[in-house]
Amino acid sequence: MDHAETVDWSACRLVEMKPDVQSGVPVLKGTRLPAAAIVDNSDFGVDASEIAEQFEVPLELVEAVLAYAKSHRVAHSI
Repeated sequence: MDHAETVDWSACRLVEMKPDVQSGVPVLKGTRLPAAAIVDNSDFGVDASEIAEQFEVPLELVEAVLAYAKSHRVAHSI
């Protein structure tokens, strides 16, 4: 993903944003894992199965988060 782009996580059912969890950044529901960590690893060429293993989350979840991110990129406002 281009550094000038970000993901609109507001409609993603797999992600939640709570002020008391990771300072309110979007995380996978029920975890403290930032959704951006999955996307960033993928952008750096890490395979989805490796990401799933590294963060100890189901492969299907990683694939779903990456698919959502790909279709919900927005230009970053500076």
